Amino acid sequence: MIRSKLFETLNEQVTQLLGEGPHKTQEELRRSVHLVLQGALSRLDLVTREEFDAQSEVLGRTRMLVERLEARLNQLEAADATEKK
Repeated sequence: MIRSKLFETLNEQVTQLLGEGPHKTQEELRRSVHLVLQGALSRLDLVTREEFDAQSEVLGRTRMLVERLEARLNQLEAADATEKK
């Protein structure tokens, strides 16, 4: 729903810019559309590719650490269960 509203607003703004077309040069229109798109995209919760890759790396390392800790915990629990018998 948010995206739908965003695209409606974006469509309205671009339509307004194109309505002024005869009075503007192609370069001015291109800059105006670029600014409208930039404003619309800045309202989205997007991350850069670098941020995404960095967080993916952190998640991978964290996942490996959790797996090692789970394995160690299982070993300790097994040893504890053996000692109690």
